[in-house]
Amino acid sequence: MTQKKKGTDPSKEKKRWEEKTLTPILKKSSEQNRSFTTVSDAKIDRLYGPWDLEDFDYMTDLGFPGEYPFTRGVYPSMYRGRLWTMRQFAGFSTASDTNKRYKYLLSQGTTGLSVAFHMPTIMGVCSDDPRSSGEVGKCGVAIDTLRDMEDLFDGIPLEKVTTSMTTNAPAAILLAMYVAVAEKQGVSSDKIGGTIQNDILKEYIAQKSWIFPPRPSLRIITDLLAFAKDKVPRWNTISISGYHIREAGSTAVQELAFTLADGIGYVQAGIDAGISVDDFAPRLSFFFNAHNDFFEEVAKYRAARRMWAKIIKERFKTDNPRSQLLRFHTQTAGCSLTAQQPLNNIIRTTIQAMAAVMGGTQSLHTNSLDETLALPTENSVTVALRTQQIIAEESGIANTIDPLGGSYFVEALTNRMEKEAFDYINKIDDMGGIIAAIERGFPQLEISDAAYHYQKQLDSGEKTLVGVNKYVMDEDLPIETLVIDDEVEQEQKKRLGKVLGERNAEEVANTLGALKHAAENSENLMPRILNAVKAYATLQEMVDTLKGVFGEYRDPGYL
Repeated sequence: MTQKKKGTDPSKEKKRWEEKTLTPILKKSSEQNRSFTTVSDAKIDRLYGPWDLEDFDYMTDLGFPGEYPFTRGVYPSMYRGRLWTMRQFAGFSTASDTNKRYKYLLSQGTTGLSVAFHMPTIMGVCSDDPRSSGEVGKCGVAIDTLRDMEDLFDGIPLEKVTTSMTTNAPAAILLAMYVAVAEKQGVSSDKIGGTIQNDILKEYIAQKSWIFPPRPSLRIITDLLAFAKDKVPRWNTISISGYHIREAGSTAVQELAFTLADGIGYVQAGIDAGISVDDFAPRLSFFFNAHNDFFEEVAKYRAARRMWAKIIKERFKTDNPRSQLLRFHTQTAGCSLTAQQPLNNIIRTTIQAMAAVMGGTQSLHTNSLDETLALPTENSVTVALRTQQIIAEESGIANTIDPLGGSYFVEALTNRMEKEAFDYINKIDDMGGIIAAIERGFPQLEISDAAYHYQKQLDSGEKTLVGVNKYVMDEDLPIETLVIDDEVEQEQKKRLGKVLGERNAEEVANTLGALKHAAENSENLMPRILNAVKAYATLQEMVDTLKGVFGEYRDPGYL
């Protein structure tokens, strides 16, 4: 048996290794002539070791899963106790057509539903409005009234599934519709679970689908927080989203920093509205992107958990572990998919999904190979779901908790991302908080600069995108895509017209009047929205009522 050599200094040994072992080899055969950086262009050293973690303390920096600072996971047993929720984003055409896709996905093993709304619904506009022309059902499902939401979940027991709804400006209205559908199924609101995105701050930063100005938008959100803690206690009230920040071109650090800065903004808004942190922070969840750089993404998720735990404990002064938990959904990076050689997207998605699982996600959506061209076909979404199932049940990745914990490289990268993200948050604090920073355009400009830098790297070949700027083929493989027929728009208009003809007009007018009165005063909006929803007021009627009080937001960059 070989005797271990004790008392050697790894830093000195590294220097010796570089001089005696590495340098002679490099003189004979140099390293590749390219920069070694992450996809976010962060420098990567040749070798990582204990010299990169000199002040590293296991209990302070890592700890155990399910305990502060939660670097290694939010639950003590993680995937050995329960796998992540497999949640495929779905929505197209009418509510009835999307209902069929939900039932298909459930039959194939998906464990949670996720609603993609079409653009008019996201903007608070009904299908019969001229602004919706040509858009109905094209990029998501059309929801105009409670009747559509009833059709969307027809035959799906809402007490047995969780549902994520991707909507922001009209989120309070769509959550009220979901609550009303559950009640019609005989399920009380305290029995339903799921997530509503409801993250308007990232809309001003990145995705740009807003309706109301920032400050009344926060009032709607804090009203929803206060309503949900009593009436819908199992519901995640905001999914604080870095996904769209990354899709807009941010670096991984910017995604981490601006997402947590948004989270700080929501917590402070809740406190300012008179709600105890521990009454709403446990129901905040997060939503991150999974991009191509495997280790950078794993480090991002680990840093995010540790940072949020510190923020809640040190900044907002609560020791409640449930408030400190950063639970997150992950979606693989849509912006990384390419129309060229689309089958390559399966490999990209697999790598990204593995990073999300290695990073400890609670819920995962894997993009389909054709999503850069159209909404996914049934075949392509099945492949995307199978990708998750193979990772979960064949790869062995889920057998142990935080398998990369203790890696010199991953721990050093986690530490660096935490430091750089906190530097951003400190800058935002100096500006007066995230809303003031948004109003100055700070995060928007930082993301814009990062996106421009990355595009220049692609254009010059410094970064590789297989099939796009390297290994290009003359002819790509043709693939089937989903086409939404223009007749869907006419069908949806007829459905809406039927509802308008059948409802009690006086009841609608009264509920909308009550909503307007609540908006003009400090009354919580949610009960009034719920009453209007149950009277079959349209989404647009409710949005227009609120616009009449709150006004509309205009991007200062376009004034």
